[in-house]
Order: sequence, then structure tokens, then C-alpha cells
Amino acid sequence: MLEIRHLKTLHALRETDSLVEAAERLHLTQSALSHQFKELEERLGVQLFVRKTRPVRFTSAGLRLLQLADNLLPQLRSAERDLARLAGGTAGRLHMAIECHSCFQWLMPTIDQFRDAWPEVELDLASGFSFAPLPALARGDLDLVVTSDPIELPGITYVPLFTYEALLAVANQHQLAARPYIRAEDLASETLITYPVERDRLDIFTRFLEPADIEPAQVRTSELTVMMMQLVASGRGVCCVPNWALHEYSARGYVTAKRLGEKGLFATLYAGIRADMLDSPFMRDFLLTAKDTSFATLEGVSAAPRAK
Repeated sequence: MLEIRHLKTLHALRETDSLVEAAERLHLTQSALSHQFKELEERLGVQLFVRKTRPVRFTSAGLRLLQLADNLLPQLRSAERDLARLAGGTAGRLHMAIECHSCFQWLMPTIDQFRDAWPEVELDLASGFSFAPLPALARGDLDLVVTSDPIELPGITYVPLFTYEALLAVANQHQLAARPYIRAEDLASETLITYPVERDRLDIFTRFLEPADIEPAQVRTSELTVMMMQLVASGRGVCCVPNWALHEYSARGYVTAKRLGEKGLFATLYAGIRADMLDSPFMRDFLLTAKDTSFATLEGVSAAPRAK
């Protein structure tokens, strides 16, 4: 059977144009190299090169194997380098997706810092709005998913990033703006603006309205936070967003932020990761960078509870 060492031997012979030098390059004796060629030719039933010619003249069979070596050996060397870097913790792959429409505000600075610190890590980011990222994570298509809706999957660990409060944005002139907090029944006559996400993944429904058996008068969606704020400011609805996403608009007096319920509606953002990557040095560093960046840039977030 043809083996990698045979391709390396033929390649060395072509490069050195000498059995003696090829043997030295491969750390073999000339006798061992000659025996290897003879054994391979007998196994394949063809001659690979003409003996005692200088330069070495390869047969059609030998040239075909050299063509294979030229294609395969560079890929093999590249894979060996990648594995060596992986073993040293300096290289790898970090393909991630986010299930949070307002996460770009803190995630992009995190990614910028990470790229500078780990230039050899292949980094890719996709939104998880058009596919199911957690099953993709379990399959190995992704390496990390940012989510506030962890699903128990074999081999997946959820590392908490931070806890935040979900707030309701209302127009400054809206009657609800004067309330100390919002009750579920207050939204029965309102148009609720949400991101285009399934209802069972929105806390405003699952943890606030549905337990009180309340349905808003109307629901409309918008992809962008800034568009949602424009609709709210113009009196065309109310929306529930994380406190960090709402802060820049409420701080400038563009809209009014209200607490949902007397005690507030709090949630935790997680990084879903395959268990085999938890101890990777670059993954640990990414998580630390994400936490540091979020606490430094986001208003109103706090340390999250222990991992799920």
C-alpha cells in the first residue's frame, strides 16, 4: 500500500537528484532508501525511476506519484503546522454566532481586541437570526454562540457573561412614562415592537405577559434598535430591549425607560461553548475579554450567576 513516507522519499529524490543526498535528508542509510524503493516498486508492480542516471530520470509511474506528492505534501505540512500551533495554544478556529440583536455594541470591540491578541486564530462571526445556531454548535459547525436562551444539549456548556435588566421604552409624552413601573395589563392596549424573533424566545412574552395572560393589542417587528426607538419616539408603539441598548436613547431624552414589574425583569447572557474547547487558551481569553469589555462599555450590567 502506498504510504506518506513513500511520497516523501520520491520528493526528496527529485529535490536532491541523488540517492545519497536523499537518504541523508530523510535520515536513512542509502541501503535502507534503496530497499524502500525496491519494496515499493515490487508492491506496485512498476518501476519508478531509472537507476544510475544523473539527473535522476523518473518513469511515468514515478512522475504520477510525484504529482500526487506535490498536491498532498504541502497540505500535510500545513496541517502539521496547525496542529503544532493548536498544541501550543496559539492557533485555532473561533466561529461564532449571536442570537442577540443588540449585542454588536459590545461584541465588536471584543472581537477587535481578540484579533490583535490572537492573530493566528481563524475568527468568523455570523448572526444567528436566519438559522438555528445552538444545534450548529453541537454539530461542530460553530465554536461559540451568544444567547440568552440556553438549551440543554449534550457536550455544550453555557458560560454566563453578564446579567442585565430588560426595560420598556415608551415615548416621553406617553401616559405610561409617568408610571413608577409597568404592569402586564398596561400593555393590553399597546402596540409592542419586537425584534423578528419567535415569541417563545422573548422574555417580554414568556416571563411578563403570558404569566399574566395578557396579549398586546398589536405586535410589529423591526430588525434594528435605532428603528425601534424611532417608532417609539413617534408614538407608534413601545418596545422591550436590554438596558444597555436603551441607555444611549433614554440618556439623551429621546425616549423614556420604564421598569417591567415592581422588581424588574432581569436576564443573563451566555456564551454557549462545546466542552472540549473550554480549556483552550484562546477561548478562555475571548471569554475574559468579552466580560471585561461588556462591563467597561455597557450601562447597567452586572456579574452573572455561576455557569449552567
